[in-house]
Amino acid sequence: MYRFAIILLGCMLCLSAKAQDKIVVITTNVGTMKARLYPDVPNHTKTFINRATKGEFNGTLFTRVIKNFMIQGGAPDSRNAPEGARVGSGDRSAEIMPEFREQYFHKKGTLAAPRQGDDINPQKKSDMSQFYIVQGKVYRPGELDTLQLAANLPIKRKAMAQYYTPVKELMDSLKTAAPAEYNKYVVDINAKVDSVIRNTPGHLLFTDEQREAYTTIGGTHHLDAQYTIFGELTEGFDILDKIASQPKDTYDRPKKDIRIISVTVE
Repeated sequence: MYRFAIILLGCMLCLSAKAQDKIVVITTNVGTMKARLYPDVPNHTKTFINRATKGEFNGTLFTRVIKNFMIQGGAPDSRNAPEGARVGSGDRSAEIMPEFREQYFHKKGTLAAPRQGDDINPQKKSDMSQFYIVQGKVYRPGELDTLQLAANLPIKRKAMAQYYTPVKELMDSLKTAAPAEYNKYVVDINAKVDSVIRNTPGHLLFTDEQREAYTTIGGTHHLDAQYTIFGELTEGFDILDKIASQPKDTYDRPKKDIRIISVTVE
């Protein structure tokens, strides 16, 4: 009976957590998208819902669309903006602190908050007056391997200088004279270098989940851990693709307005 009670409690907690997921409906003049908001990014989710409930996204435009990258909209200065005007500058007063979560990454359909650059925004605060949705590109497995190697190369070089260079001459002498001993050194050094890479901020190691997503539906990996993700599309991927493919001006604003009619919470 005690074990049953624990299982039942676990099921109830799971259902409760699932019930916290909010669904938002983004209705545009070219179609509708739906997105699930993550409950474990509470401040972003709460802020987005509050702005949506107040109608602050209604009537704004998708001001920046880049095929194979993302679509960005919601900026206050885009409401009733004349044709061809440069809009989408954002609102510094709408900034909130980031809420990075390792389990979320920029796969296709990701809903996230834009921000100002690190030079004027070193804390990576999110500008919640706007939002963007990732379209991204599909990567080849080899591309991910190359990106990973290139990103980690400076870290690897420093680690090799620390662990390999001091014993290089010894290892060279052991390579033919005592192969078994040489192999022990190789295994030990590789383990130490790998540990340094994994524990150095800024390293890049794609998880199996990331590799699966990036090589199938696609995404924009270089945004990971730089911008706060707070949801993902559940419906309307065809609308996302349609918006991302719109003809645009030199500022990436669609030549034909893509208007957000409403953002509502189900």
